[in-house]
Amino acid sequence: MQMIEIEQLPGRVTPPPIRVGGKAIDEESIAREMQYHPAANAGEAQLQAARALVVRELLLQRAAVLGLVAADEAEEGDNDAAIASLLEQELEVPEPSEADCRRFFDAAPERFSEPTRLAVRHILLAAAPDDAPARDAQYRLGESLIAELETIPERFTEFAMRNSACPSKEEGGELGWLAPGQTVGELDRALQHLPEGLHERPLASRYGWHVVLIDQRAEGQPLPFEQVVDRVRHNLREQATRRALRHYLLALEAEVGVEGITLDDDAAGSLMQ
Repeated sequence: MQMIEIEQLPGRVTPPPIRVGGKAIDEESIAREMQYHPAANAGEAQLQAARALVVRELLLQRAAVLGLVAADEAEEGDNDAAIASLLEQELEVPEPSEADCRRFFDAAPERFSEPTRLAVRHILLAAAPDDAPARDAQYRLGESLIAELETIPERFTEFAMRNSACPSKEEGGELGWLAPGQTVGELDRALQHLPEGLHERPLASRYGWHVVLIDQRAEGQPLPFEQVVDRVRHNLREQATRRALRHYLLALEAEVGVEGITLDDDAAGSLMQ
C-alpha cells in the first residue's frame, strides 16, 4: 500500500485526514486497529491499520448501496457477513482448469515436494540480542563445547543437560524430527543447509547461540501431480482471488473517492491475511 508523504517515526505519528466518500477515518479508530497489525515500528503499524480500515469502509459503503447492510448498521458491529455476501455476489474469481493446474505445477514442481526433515539435537546458550557481552561469552562457550564434542561426541547429552536453556535439555537436547517452519526462523533457515553431524560453529538466533547436531536428514522427495493437485488448485485460486480483489478495490476507490491514502497493487492484502 502506498501512502501519501508521511514521516515514519519510531513512535506515534500524526496521519493526514483520511476520508472514504463522506466518511472520516479518525485517529482513534486507527489506534484501536493497530493492535492487529504488528510491524517494525509504530508508524508502519499505523499505516497498515489505516489501510485495513479504508478497505473495510469501501466494502461496507458498497454493501449499503446494494442493500446488503443498512447504512445506519454499517457503523455498528463487525458486518463480516455483509462483506462476505458482497464479495460472493460481486467478485468474479475464475476456477482454475486442469490444464492451468498442470502448467503451474510443471513450472516449479519443487514447490510441492515433500519437505526435508531433520532429526536435530541442540544446546541453547541463552543471550539476549542486545546483550553483546553475554553473546560474546556464550559464543566462546559454544566453541569450547564443540571442540570437546568433536573429540568425545557421546557427551552431547551431558552437555545439553548441564548448559542448555531450552526445555529440550531434559531430553538431552533432542528436538525430534523438524520440518521447515517448526523452529525459530533464523535457526530454521540455517538448519536446512546443514549436513549430518556436529556443526563446526554455534548458530545464532534471537535467543542466543545453538550448538547443533544433525543426527539424520530425510531429504524431501518430489510428489506426483495427482497427489498435490488440490494444493495446486488452492494456490491458483488464491492468486486469482488476490488479483480480483485488487482490481475490485481499486475500482471502488475510484468510484467512491478516498482522501489521505491511496491503494496500490497490494490493496487486497488486508483481506487475505
